[in-house]
Amino acid sequence: MTVHIRPVRPGEYAAAGEVTARAYSEFARPGQTDWASYLEELRDVAGRARRTTVLVAVEDGRVLGTATLELGGRVDADDPPLRPEEAHIRMVGVDPGARGRGIGKALMEACLSEARAGGKTLATLHTTRRMTTAQRMYESMGFNRGPDRVFSDGFVLMSYSLPIGPDPPPRVPRTPG
Repeated sequence: MTVHIRPVRPGEYAAAGEVTARAYSEFARPGQTDWASYLEELRDVAGRARRTTVLVAVEDGRVLGTATLELGGRVDADDPPLRPEEAHIRMVGVDPGARGRGIGKALMEACLSEARAGGKTLATLHTTRRMTTAQRMYESMGFNRGPDRVFSDGFVLMSYSLPIGPDPPPRVPRTPG
């Protein structure tokens, strides 16, 4: 089977939300109400699809992963506005049963391609210290660490950024001659 990355369709909102919440649920600790409310936010694909680009990885009609790309609108209205050159990647998640197949990286590459197509020259994202696999993936893709975003309750989001340029031109095969 082949995994296809494309924008989410309305009939997939619920499945995409469940996949994203499942991907993040391992990071929630018992009794952490902030994580419980964040899992509900992750499930709300319909809400964020109105303001952002939500991509899905689909195989044989089944949603295996998602990523949210902020190109103009933000998921959270209280977040700082995006800079004109900035695209912000959020909520990248792969169903635990589908991990290890490169789906997360494919979603990230699709986000970068969409950002370039939208005229953006900088991709940013945040992650948490608990998400070590994601950190390794971002770093392997060339993302650089930036300053942490620390909230009043002590919660820390690690910042990453990657300068992006236009998509490279397609390769033209050369014929001997």
